[in-house]
Amino acid sequence: MTDRIRVLIADDHPVFRDGLRALVESAPDLDLAGEATTGIEAVDLAASGNPAVILMDLSMPELSGIEATRRIIESDPRVGILIVTMSEDDESLFAAMRAGARGYIPKDAERGQILSAIRAAALGETVFGASIARRVADFFAAPRSPAAEPFPGLTERENEILELIAQGRSNGEIATTLAIAPKTVRNHVANVFNKLQVADRSQAIVRAREAGLGREGSPRS
Repeated sequence: MTDRIRVLIADDHPVFRDGLRALVESAPDLDLAGEATTGIEAVDLAASGNPAVILMDLSMPELSGIEATRRIIESDPRVGILIVTMSEDDESLFAAMRAGARGYIPKDAERGQILSAIRAAALGETVFGASIARRVADFFAAPRSPAAEPFPGLTERENEILELIAQGRSNGEIATTLAIAPKTVRNHVANVFNKLQVADRSQAIVRAREAGLGREGSPRS
């Protein structure tokens, strides 16, 4: 089958790694792309194993999961990296998202939740476990001091598009809202990503929402 999802497991704990392997091998639409026990191995196997999704532990020997994520995404932004860890502190969460992770789920998540997260990440979706999603929502809902212009390097149109991205709008919806061509939207989105130095939409959303965009009452909503 051509639509099977190749999954790389990167975790230095043998028992947990064995459990993830069994989970992947039990799913009819998943293939095991390899297993890494260090951050360096994860980067190497990501380059050679052609995974669509990587299950990445944060606390890896030789190279942290966050730095491994950053290097992998720099090489191939299409890879969906899911951080799977017992650490749920806000600092680790947002560091992982800035590095390019597409999701963050706790190690005690149910089997079905992990499988759903893998499939969603393969489709390019951003995934959070329920408890983490609540904390993300609380973080973005917290009041912040207003800034005159959070991204002065962006043009007025690029700021408008970033606001709509932060609201979760697709390129097609942005084109309709601003009455511009979809190709023009794609060009503006690419410029926004370059100027913010982010790899994908999920990272742009994190940056924008941290600056106060995308919420009810934000400067451009």
